[in-house]
Amino acid sequence: MDALLLTANVGSLFDDLEGLQSIWLQEFYQTVAKYRPRFIAIHLQEIGGKDYETGMVHVDAFVHGILSSEEMRQYDRVRVYLDEHFSAPSRFTALGSMYFLHESVQSVLQFDFKVQGFKEVLGKEVHNAHLEGNSMMEKERFPQDFWPEFKWSRKGYIRTRWRFQDHVFDLVNIHLFHDASNLVAWKYPSIFSANRQKALGHVLNRITDSRYEKAPFLIFGDFNVRLDTQGVVETLCCPSAVQTVLTNDAEDVKKVLFQEKDNDHKVLLRIESKTFDYFDQDVFRENNGKALLKFDKELATFIDEICELDIQFPPSYPYSEVNTEGTLYANTRCPAWCDRILMSPSAIEVVIKGEYVYDMMGPEVCMGDHKPVYLYFQICM
Repeated sequence: MDALLLTANVGSLFDDLEGLQSIWLQEFYQTVAKYRPRFIAIHLQEIGGKDYETGMVHVDAFVHGILSSEEMRQYDRVRVYLDEHFSAPSRFTALGSMYFLHESVQSVLQFDFKVQGFKEVLGKEVHNAHLEGNSMMEKERFPQDFWPEFKWSRKGYIRTRWRFQDHVFDLVNIHLFHDASNLVAWKYPSIFSANRQKALGHVLNRITDSRYEKAPFLIFGDFNVRLDTQGVVETLCCPSAVQTVLTNDAEDVKKVLFQEKDNDHKVLLRIESKTFDYFDQDVFRENNGKALLKFDKELATFIDEICELDIQFPPSYPYSEVNTEGTLYANTRCPAWCDRILMSPSAIEVVIKGEYVYDMMGPEVCMGDHKPVYLYFQICM
């Protein structure tokens, strides 16, 4: 049986309901048509968008549009879990997990965490309320002390477990903490990367603890992992002159400029709290940014616990949200491979036994600030 796993931060889609959503859906349907998978798992982050209090009302229509589309007609069993309950901030994650079974599939079961047994998947179900009491999944928002500098965070994870004949997998939807300021984050390692590592370690401990029988897992979502930005800057801007501009009261750094020492002191890079403006974006796209992969270090802490297939696509974030600028990065953050599909050593053994593709969806069109990332593979029964 073949499977398609997709992770997508969809926050941008609810800021542009007519434009980006239609492009996103077209690319998704084309990917489904290309691979014709028998099982599809979609992990969404930031459902409802950045302004979720107004955008959340559009989530159900977006999901039901997919369920009722002609392109998904042959997927007759569906499970959807949407955390839309933003009025409960201590539990809200804005995560959405969607699972589709093709009509040709017979033996796929889902785990009930309460009774600790598998159940047959029948019909189409959408769950968007009282997820904490739903025994077919686990959901957790990260504890507040993981991110004490912020009073509010939607970050967390959702876990489900599936049986495909003799193969059992945990599928984990995750959203880790972002970089709040480039001026802090570009000095590596930063407090932000430390918080992400703490949160990921927490999730790995939870899904491998003694409460349930251990199973191979695939954990895919917006990890928000960033490059060693200090290393990137030193490589891209060497040699150069560095100018630090302070705020009016001279107490804080307002921006940092890297300028050529000749050539009229051309500015190579400007870093501000929400700005990372390098003069030549081609370096992040050339050969899919392969030269920068050596700066992708954050996940190395977990090298014995999680694996990943070779990355053959450019950084997935942050892209321009302008419809006509599908291949351009926004000048907001240093581009990085934020969106990933990771797995346990036992899971990767299954994945690499057959044909597989690990790639980015919609590389030529605007998909929002994040490009979705997918894994297609065959489960040998």
